[in-house]
Amino acid sequence: MTTYLWIALGSALGGMARYACSSAIANWFGQGFPWGTLAVNVVGSFIIAFFATVTGPDGRILAPSDVRQFVLVGVCGGFTTFSSFSLQTLSLAQDGEMMGASLNIVGSVVLCLFAAWLGYVAAAAFNTVKGS
Repeated sequence: MTTYLWIALGSALGGMARYACSSAIANWFGQGFPWGTLAVNVVGSFIIAFFATVTGPDGRILAPSDVRQFVLVGVCGGFTTFSSFSLQTLSLAQDGEMMGASLNIVGSVVLCLFAAWLGYVAAAAFNTVKGS
C-alpha cells in the first residue's frame, strides 16, 4: 500500500510541474501550437531514461524500489502528457491543421526518443565516472 501512496504523491507533483511548465511555455510561445506539451514530453523522456539508467542494476545509485516507483511511475507519469499530446494532435487535425498535427507527431516522437537516448547516454557516462 505504501508504494501506491508514493506513486500518488509523485503523480500529484508531476502533474503540478506539468501544468506550471506547459502553461509558462504556452504563455511564452502562444497557444497556436502545443509547445508546452511537446516540451514536457521531451524533458520527461530525458528524465525517465536518465533516472532509470542511473538507478538500474548497472547504475551508480542504489535506489529503493519505492523511490524508483515514485520517480518513474509517479513523477514522470504525472509530468509527461501523452494523452494531452494525442488530444491536441487530434484537435489540430480536426481543425484542418494537418501540417501542425504532423509536426507535433514527428516532433514528439523524434525529440522524445532523442531525449530518452540522451538521458540514457548521460546516465551511462555518469555510471562510469570513477571516484564518486
